[in-house]
Amino acid sequence: MSEISIIYQDDDLLVLDKPAGITVNRSDTTRNEETVQDWIERQIKDFGFQISDEDRETDFYKRSGIVHRIDKETSGILLVAKNRESFIELQRQFKERIVKKTYMALVHGKVVPSEGEINVPVGRLPWNRKKFGILAGGKPAITKYKVLSIMYLAMGKKEEQVTLLELSPLSGRTHQIRVHLKYFNHPIFSDFLYAGRKTSRDDRKILERVFLHANKISFMHPGTRLPVSFESPLPEELKKIIKMGQKD
Repeated sequence: MSEISIIYQDDDLLVLDKPAGITVNRSDTTRNEETVQDWIERQIKDFGFQISDEDRETDFYKRSGIVHRIDKETSGILLVAKNRESFIELQRQFKERIVKKTYMALVHGKVVPSEGEINVPVGRLPWNRKKFGILAGGKPAITKYKVLSIMYLAMGKKEEQVTLLELSPLSGRTHQIRVHLKYFNHPIFSDFLYAGRKTSRDDRKILERVFLHANKISFMHPGTRLPVSFESPLPEELKKIIKMGQKD
């Protein structure tokens, strides 16, 4: 397993930095791989989790304190509660949109205008249960974006324009950012599910993972009720791609 690192911890929570390629929660489809949940459970006593007999039938226990999910292919910040009270409080904050999350993504093409909002419903595709898309019967989903920079990447014998975006999802649908950017006609670089087979195959010659990183989060601390925020720097493999696109 790639190295999971700890950004912050106290008696109430863990703030983790998850590498790309690791699934967050254990399920029937993760029997042959180690998840973030497995990693936490191996160290649950060392981390000082507070678990009572009454907790053993709760989502807090069943999910090993993991409050929310990020995609397997996405890297970045993940919140974990160390006790049931903190778990419930943080889930409430997610539900009421008190938690603010920010992502960075590199997408194909030049994004215009430089700021905007994508507001279209997202749902699981009936004909492909592993993928999501824009569906009339899907759940409401809103993603705000801001252009950070526009660059050119050498793709074989040609150069392609790409845009580095800051993204703020106002809802938490599965694959929301990836689906919204595909709908916007600016799929994420190296996104094998949504960028198209040929495009993602060419992308993966220089980057073997999706260029999507959960880099900032802010919320009210479940213990102190004071505002806190945390950041995760871009992983080295993503910094390398940005440097390739920057002109001297």
